[in-house]
Amino acid sequence: MKPKTIIGLALMLGFGALLFLNFGQQVGGYMDFAEAEETGAEAHVVGTWVESERYAYDRDRNVFSFHMQDEEGHVRMVHYPNPKPANFEDAERLVVQGSTEGDIFVARHILVKCPSKYNDGAEFRAAAS
Repeated sequence: MKPKTIIGLALMLGFGALLFLNFGQQVGGYMDFAEAEETGAEAHVVGTWVESERYAYDRDRNVFSFHMQDEEGHVRMVHYPNPKPANFEDAERLVVQGSTEGDIFVARHILVKCPSKYNDGAEFRAAAS
């Protein structure tokens, strides 16, 4: 092989390795609040809005705040630097993507999972039988 080809392949391999290494450190995957705090990584946390706690939107700071309980039962205050997502009150589950800063989980994205209006529940009744 020509030296230019070897150098080109080595550079492409090195760039690919750096890309995968950097991407792997930034995306922590699905965790609960305790794991997200422990690792300090960007995480996806699945949970439910704690309806007994108050939620608020601060227009001056453009921050929507609410309490969320993850699947392990940990409750954490969540700050989302955007207005309240549509259908927030109707959500069966929430997926927040972000990181922990002190006692607060700062979400960059929120996915609101609402009950399907097309699902009549027949498959659940059949499974229970």
